[in-house]
Amino acid sequence: MSRRGVLLFAAMCVIWGIPYLMIRIAVRELAPVTLVFFRTAIAAALLVPVAALRDELRPLVARWRALLAYTVIEVAIPWVLLAKAETSLSSSLTGLLIAATPLVGAVLVAVGGTHDRQGAREWIGLVIGFGGVAALVGLDVGGVRPGPLVEIFLVAVCYAVGPLIFARFLHDVPALGVVAASLLLTALVYAPLAAFRWPEGVPGGKVVASVVGLAVVCTALAFLLFFALIREVGPLRSTVITYVNPAVAAVAGIAFLNERLTAGMVVGFALVLAGSVVATARGREPVLEP
Repeated sequence: MSRRGVLLFAAMCVIWGIPYLMIRIAVRELAPVTLVFFRTAIAAALLVPVAALRDELRPLVARWRALLAYTVIEVAIPWVLLAKAETSLSSSLTGLLIAATPLVGAVLVAVGGTHDRQGAREWIGLVIGFGGVAALVGLDVGGVRPGPLVEIFLVAVCYAVGPLIFARFLHDVPALGVVAASLLLTALVYAPLAAFRWPEGVPGGKVVASVVGLAVVCTALAFLLFFALIREVGPLRSTVITYVNPAVAAVAGIAFLNERLTAGMVVGFALVLAGSVVATARGREPVLEP
């Protein structure tokens, strides 16, 4: 990779590794629907004008059904489930569980028959990876209700399905336009829900900083940098960030929220990482998260 490519890669590994930390802080004082509204509304306010100036919104009109499906699956559902789950789960554990997304994607591709038939290597990778998820769940979530774990699983499914929708129906329209429109549509849907769950007082400084960071850095800026990374190193190499982000999430949670580093995290993430690399060695479409 070029020096620019390395810098973009490093930036994306950090930028998409810290949202779990910010979400965990924000949901201490904000309802999940309110957080999603603030995040998408602020990010849309920044990206929609850019997409409009580039004339990247008009081509989406003819693909409104696919755009709506992508918005629901990639943004509207997983972001609120993620915020809701983090009211109970630590940010580090959440980030590590989300690392199973490539495994879920590999299963969906195998079941859907849209890829070459899975070979022994791919199935071995899936077994190793899901063994890592089992280690994470079995060793680290004692006392946690099943609900948040189901929510994180659904988030992983959504993050795996979203890129498939994009690759099938939206691959030939401007990507920035898709992201900007998805954020705007999600903000409009969550606006009335957020109005009923509006905070009674002004949130604390850390919460405000987390919301602004999520919207400006981890969403608006992140997507601009991600598309630049794809142009610089190609779509396949850019997907490697999905293997690094969970480790960043774990380190951030431990460093800033005093979350514990456990044996389950070490063993589980190592297995998930190894399984993901083996099972998806042929490459995937870029995953847009979190």
